[in-house]
This record gives sequence, structure tokens and C-alpha cells, in this order.
Amino acid sequence: MKIISRIVERLALIILMIGGVGMLMSMFLGVADIVGTQVLLIPVPGPRELTESTMVLIVFGALAYAQIRRAHIRVELVYFQMPPRVRAIMDVITDLAAIAFFGLILSQAIPEAQYSVQIGEATVGLIRFPLWPARFILAAGCALMIIQLILHLIEDLIRIKTGEGLDNDPLEIHQKVE
Repeated sequence: MKIISRIVERLALIILMIGGVGMLMSMFLGVADIVGTQVLLIPVPGPRELTESTMVLIVFGALAYAQIRRAHIRVELVYFQMPPRVRAIMDVITDLAAIAFFGLILSQAIPEAQYSVQIGEATVGLIRFPLWPARFILAAGCALMIIQLILHLIEDLIRIKTGEGLDNDPLEIHQKVE
């Protein structure tokens, strides 16, 4: 399981870094378009289309990495007041709900990506960007997220059995220091 975790973490980090490069490209292109339009009176073609496609990469590329770090939003006011076993049960319920949610998205994303390739779907504008890469990135991001959620589900089920807390729980770290 540790080998799979390492592979998923490396893939998620690579996708996250590619998303970061995409965000920088979108930012620089947007600034160039604003400066070109407002100062030089010459707009840069294609910033909206590029930003639309890279937004999928930025969001769905970061999902799995955030899950690896368990950095998604949760109500910690209640969560950290519970004993470790109850927190593990809450995490299992969350894992199962998230697997179902991203499974539904993935079940629709794969056929949409295949159809997008078949019809040669592209943006409308001066520069036509193909949309199929963004659709496949969405599917890959969901698949990677589901794999990570399954790994966390196994870890959380073990935590229910052992009664141990997470390694990165602030409450656990604070108790170890004292």
C-alpha cells in the first residue's frame, strides 16, 4: 500500500506542478491582454480560452494532492473534540461520500472526454483550443482523487480498529509535545 501511496503522491505532485505552470501562463497572458488592450490598444488573442482550459487543470489537478495532505475543509470545531476512534469513523463516512461523489463525476467525465475527441470539440474564438485535453484531465484528476480516497479509507478503517489518531492531527501533536 505504501508503494501505491508514493506513486499517487508523485502523480498528484506532478499534476499540481503542471497546474501551477498553467496558472502562471494564464496569469501572464491575462496581464499581457490587459496591458495590450488598455495601453497599446492591441488585445492578445486567446486568453479567455486558455484560462478556461487551464482552470480545469488547476482545480482537478490539485484535488488529489489536497486529499493526500488531508487539507480539505472540515468542521474542526466538532472534529477535534471527539476521541480518535470517533474521528476515524467520521473520516470513513467522509471518504465513502467523497468516493461516491467523485465516482459519479468520473462516470460522466470519461464518456464526455471520449465524445469530445470524436467530435474534435474546440473553443469558439480567434484561437481554437481543443477541449478534449481538459476533459481528460478532469477524468484523470477524479480517478487520482478516488484512488487517494480509497487509500485513506483503508487507513481510516485501520484507525477505527487501533484507536490511533492521524499523524498530522494538531491535537495529537500537541499531546505528544506535553
